[in-house]
Amino acid sequence: MTTTSSTFRIGGDLEVRRLGFGAMRLPTEPAAEREASVAVARRAVELGVTLIDTAHLYGGGANEELLAEALYPYADGLQITTKVGVVRTGPNLYGGGRPAQGEWKLDGRPDSLRDQVEQGLRRLRVERVELLQLHRIDPDTPLADQLGALRDLRDEGKIGRIGLSEVTVDELDQARKIVDIASVQNRYNLLDREYEPVLAACEEAGIAFLPWRPVAAGTSGERAEIAAVASELDATPTQVSLAWLLDHSPVIVPIPGTAQIAHLEENLAATTLTLTPPQRSRLDTLTNQG
Repeated sequence: MTTTSSTFRIGGDLEVRRLGFGAMRLPTEPAAEREASVAVARRAVELGVTLIDTAHLYGGGANEELLAEALYPYADGLQITTKVGVVRTGPNLYGGGRPAQGEWKLDGRPDSLRDQVEQGLRRLRVERVELLQLHRIDPDTPLADQLGALRDLRDEGKIGRIGLSEVTVDELDQARKIVDIASVQNRYNLLDREYEPVLAACEEAGIAFLPWRPVAAGTSGERAEIAAVASELDATPTQVSLAWLLDHSPVIVPIPGTAQIAHLEENLAATTLTLTPPQRSRLDTLTNQG
C-alpha cells in the first residue's frame, strides 16, 4: 500500500494538513443560512482542518467576513488563504453575499491588488495573510507589475507567500522568474486532469497544488470503477475521489467545499482511506472520456 503524508509545507515552511476546506459555497445571507455557515466553518476546524480557502471574489469580501465572524480569534496553526485579482464593476452594492449589479472583471493593476489585499486583511482581522493567491492573471496588466505588487506586499510583511490560480506551465515558469511561487490553485480532479502538466511542474518544484473542484460534482458515483472501489473500501465515491488525489501526488492539498456538516465530515473522513496499488491503478486509468 502507498504511504501518504498527512501534511505539506507550503513554501517549504508553512505546514498544513493536506485536506483543507474551500469556503466558497458557504452562504453569507440570510441569517439562518449564515448561522449554518458559521457552524460548518467551526466544525471544519474542530475536525482538524488547518487550511481554509476564500477570496475577494466570493461575495465581494462577504465570505472573508463570515470566516472572521466564525473563527476569529483563529486557532493556532489555522491558515486562512485568500485570493485577489477579480473585482466588481459598478456601485459597491451586494445582496445575499453576491453582487447585486455590475459585473466581475479581472483587475491586476498594482493599486487594485494592494487595495484588495488591504480589504482582505481588514475583513479577516489580521495584519498578515500567510498565503495570498492571484485569482487570475490579468492579461491587460504586465505580469511583472502584478507579481511585483504582491512581492512588495510580501516585503512589507502583509503577505507571507504568493500563489497563483488557473495558470499554465508556461505562465508558472514566467511567474517563477519574477517571484517565488508557493502554490498553484487549478481545477483538477480524478475525472478532470487537464492540468496534469501543471501538477507535474509543481511536484518537481515542491510547489503546493490546491485543486479546486476536487470532486467531479454529481458524476463520481456514476462511474462504475469509482463505485466499485468505494464498495471495496466501505466508503463513498466522493471519499475515494479525495483519497485518490491525496495518493496521486505529495504536493496536492485538496480544498473540497460544502455548506453541510454531514458532507464536510464525509469529505474529511477520506484521509482515513488507503488505496491498494491495484485500486490506484484502476482509478489512474479513468478520465472524463474513459
